[in-house]
Amino acid sequence: MARKESAAETANPGRLKQIALTYKMTRRADSKIGLVLAAVGIVTLGVFLAIGFLIGHPIYLGIFGLLLALLAMAIVFGRRAERAAFGQMEGQPGAAAAVLDNVGRGWTTTPAVAMNRNQDVVHRAVGKAGIVLVAEGNPNRLKTLLAAEKKKMARIVADVPVHDVIVGTGEGQVELKKLRTTMLKYPRVLTGPQVTATNDRLRALGDLMSNMPLPKGPMPKGMRMPRGGRLR
Repeated sequence: MARKESAAETANPGRLKQIALTYKMTRRADSKIGLVLAAVGIVTLGVFLAIGFLIGHPIYLGIFGLLLALLAMAIVFGRRAERAAFGQMEGQPGAAAAVLDNVGRGWTTTPAVAMNRNQDVVHRAVGKAGIVLVAEGNPNRLKTLLAAEKKKMARIVADVPVHDVIVGTGEGQVELKKLRTTMLKYPRVLTGPQVTATNDRLRALGDLMSNMPLPKGPMPKGMRMPRGGRLR
């Protein structure tokens, strides 16, 4: 019992510190976050206090309003913090891979299964919806990368549905903040064992990082990417 209480006491400071760091990060991208949260809390509490005075129960409605005000502030803070985080990640190399790692249970992500000299990259995620290839970079060059990756996979997973997504803000592209939602909307057509079998077959293909003949230790200065549109 004492150990549980001690663990809880240790966890609370860490959680508060995490919230403080998240708030600072959000404030850098959203300078009005403090005013917004204060307004949400005051308005919510004020409404319930007013109702409480009208019906003759200001204390009960005040306590209830305070709890709801805290809940409303937490919801608003979470959404604006998420928006700020995606705003900072937008356009950064590997941002899509970071989102894929947090899609949820049942998905297996392999980053950088294909890349070219211009650092356009394709990531792969496998789940009950099938295979999802997520590309980030120049849309025109990515079409070639995606086509090559699909052709390579077709040899061993021809019976598995393949979806492709290009992350961006242009026409036909998916914004980074909507990537997770988009993937979760795909219909589930595979069973758990089929997902496992698909991952096993794809594992034989490896990924870009494991297939690159990189020397051990620090990257040599002046090292160039291999010629050609695609690394193998």
